[in-house]
Amino acid sequence: MYNGIGLTTPRGSGTNGYVVRNLSTLRSYEPAQDRAAAWDVAPPKHREPDQGILEHERKRQVEVKCLELQLELEDKGIDEDEIEKQVDELRTKLNANLSAYAAPSTKRFKPSDTHAIAEAKKSELDKMARALGTRRDYAEGQAFDREKQEQDKIKRQIEREERERRKEE
Repeated sequence: MYNGIGLTTPRGSGTNGYVVRNLSTLRSYEPAQDRAAAWDVAPPKHREPDQGILEHERKRQVEVKCLELQLELEDKGIDEDEIEKQVDELRTKLNANLSAYAAPSTKRFKPSDTHAIAEAKKSELDKMARALGTRRDYAEGQAFDREKQEQDKIKRQIEREERERRKEE
């Protein structure tokens, strides 16, 4: 064995223990055009989360909490009418705060919660864009287009004058 490669001992392997390169494999080479074209690939698009699925998951979490309360009260031996009343109160309280179940952190999700992960990723990207000060209409390489920069400068100047005029009125 040399540098951790090969057999620790050749006993019982039917070989002499030496590592030899396989000369029968065919290597595939990419032409220079294909290698150059790899740089022109667009950046990955992030899929939008399905709000219906996320809403359903939030409602399911509310129902799980209600069921937990119901089971806890049944174990205590409380009357069914009282249980139903308390569960309905909890359900209305939790449904009022349904948006509180939208967790932006990706650490709590299972890999199968793809829509929740996508929503968390989207909020994370928005937060990063705000921190860096990038605009939503930003396109890569835009800074090198002088005509586009002139148009944007004129547009911002017109908007600034419009705001100042409104402010004076």
